[in-house]
Amino acid sequence: MRIRSNAARVVFDRVTKAFGPVVAVNAVSFEIEPGTLVTLLGPSGCGKTTTLRMIAGLEMATGGRILIGDQDVTQLPATDRDVSMVFQSYALFPHMTVGENVAYGLTMSGFDKNEVRERAEEGLRLVGLAGYGKRLPSELSGGQQQRVAVARALVLEPAVMLFDEPLSNLDAKLRRRVREDIRELQQKLGLTSVYVTHDQEEALAVSDRIIVMRNAEIAQQGSPRDLYEAPADNFVADFIGDANLVEAEIDAVEDGEALVRIGAVQRRLPARGLGPGVVKVAIRPEAIRIARNGAAGAFVADVLKATYLGSHMEYTLATPLGEVFVVDPDIDRPAEAGDRVTVDLARRGVTLVRG
Repeated sequence: MRIRSNAARVVFDRVTKAFGPVVAVNAVSFEIEPGTLVTLLGPSGCGKTTTLRMIAGLEMATGGRILIGDQDVTQLPATDRDVSMVFQSYALFPHMTVGENVAYGLTMSGFDKNEVRERAEEGLRLVGLAGYGKRLPSELSGGQQQRVAVARALVLEPAVMLFDEPLSNLDAKLRRRVREDIRELQQKLGLTSVYVTHDQEEALAVSDRIIVMRNAEIAQQGSPRDLYEAPADNFVADFIGDANLVEAEIDAVEDGEALVRIGAVQRRLPARGLGPGVVKVAIRPEAIRIARNGAAGAFVADVLKATYLGSHMEYTLATPLGEVFVVDPDIDRPAEAGDRVTVDLARRGVTLVRG
């Protein structure tokens, strides 16, 4: 991936935002490297959108510093920051053509008419809408309208692109396609991008790094793989994908490795700073394996629910560990509600977590 020459680093240094007595963002620190896409992920009210709006200059920090490139922009208004935002509502002008919508920011910035036209046409070409310039937004699908909004932001050649829940108004199938478009474009152009969503799958699909927020603070940050395979605590384990949180016991720790009893199963797992005693283990749904063809399992379970989803089965099982959720790729030999099965735990997808 090439990095656009004007792509900028974004730095938050103990940034706080308070609305009266309510602290929306509390002493948050992170860095976003040039040319990368970082997602702010978390439940409603966690502070992710406020964080994005502070990068844009639509909200002013009440403490800390915000840098874009080498410039301290903490108190600069939005008009003086080299950023563009794509909103979830698209915010297209219905009375303007697609071309006029894309060109709007350039026109307001005083660019020459020929340059405005050329850059608007190039922006539409980049998002796969060449030749759509004379249509009205109402003549486009939701996915096409979102791509127009992206083109309008792109033509300004910002140092940082911001995406505020850009796919929330699209249906599931279209969301997948448009998120692939956004990710491909971001990588192709080397854009520094900050992306806000509450959708875990979307975050895993588009991000170089994910910052998980909880109660106005950062719960954990890292690559999608890091967060999925090594969640820091119960909250992150449960929020990034599905996780079965079960009780286990560490019998011994040696050289950073814990000998863990999970029901009738023993596993050696990274201790992650935990010592002997009762602990929590996060078990991913795909890590619980239903034994077949007479194979022995670690323990017996009763099938409470069985759901066919085309590419896989989903089960709810009653086990000695408690009720667990299982994803099983074997659709040819499905279990049924009421069946008794034996199950085992895979080597991957089982992680010690802090409470």
